[in-house]
Amino acid sequence: MTGRKIIHVDMDAFFASVEQRDHPELRGKPVAVGGSGGRGVVAAASYEARRFGVRSAMPSVTAARLCPDLIFVRHRFDVYRAVSRQIREIFADYTDLIEPLSLDEAYLDVTENRRGLPSATDTALEIRARILSETKLTASAGISYNKLLAKLASDMNKPNGQCVITPARGPDVVAGLEVGRFHGIGPKTAAKMNRMGIFTGADLRAQDVAFLERRFGKAGRWYHSISRGEDHRPVSPHRARKSSGSETTFDVDLTDPAAIEAGLIGQADDVWAWCEKAEMYGRTVTTKIKFADFKIATRSRTLPRPVADRDTLRTVAVELVRTIYPPRTGIRLLGVTVSGFAAPEPHAEAQMALVF
Repeated sequence: MTGRKIIHVDMDAFFASVEQRDHPELRGKPVAVGGSGGRGVVAAASYEARRFGVRSAMPSVTAARLCPDLIFVRHRFDVYRAVSRQIREIFADYTDLIEPLSLDEAYLDVTENRRGLPSATDTALEIRARILSETKLTASAGISYNKLLAKLASDMNKPNGQCVITPARGPDVVAGLEVGRFHGIGPKTAAKMNRMGIFTGADLRAQDVAFLERRFGKAGRWYHSISRGEDHRPVSPHRARKSSGSETTFDVDLTDPAAIEAGLIGQADDVWAWCEKAEMYGRTVTTKIKFADFKIATRSRTLPRPVADRDTLRTVAVELVRTIYPPRTGIRLLGVTVSGFAAPEPHAEAQMALVF
């Protein structure tokens, strides 16, 4: 075992809960954050909406069909970011080892917590109580000896609950899970495993490393470890970001080159604003094009040096999209991504009988 005490904190229906907090008339009602138009997508759904089957990333028209009384609200990412910063300030009172995964979830290594609390369970309880007191929002938490199991645990008593998976319980917990629940096993890999008769963690555990590496390459060793409840990844406060991108779906399919390039420039400007703020500059520019028939094309170019200004990013992105002219059909989505960052990665500080 790693000798770590890890907490995974996951805010409950974060975007939707912020809207219900700030707009009392929405409380207790099915709410979806996102556009309600024909091409809108649900960014988040309240628990009242989830009872009808509404989920994030679902087309808004589908969500409205499942829940006729669904209330759509526009996103306010500036507000969500501000609340997220407030929550991370709470985390920082307990540990320096914080690894944010998104605005609404993070790993915390509390092997040595700053407040001297006797257990990770007590630490998670206090953190959740402070989040509720200071933001009026609820959070769920998973506590375990590694990141894999902490993340699984945080989902077991949602909303507004927490769950502990001790080292003694870890192997049994993963044995009963469907393989698609494991970190790093996506739908295609899970389907491949199912065709091989591997449906659960116990089935996966029955395979040796050599067999898994023959079937799944380098990932086979990871699958062998997680089927035993083993995950040695540290909580990484300075995890290197590999890319930054922006994309948008248009209300009307674009066919005119001027409109296509104007839409693409808007995405390039969003990405450049992030690059300047983060002071991270990449060498590779990728343009994503999704056509009206949902087929996707990507075009990339790697430059000798990092992109140094907005105009260069615009120029490269537009030159890439021009390679698909004339478009074989209308374009419904455009995106721009920068990767291959040159910024150096800082080194995380190392952290030294666990009581969960």
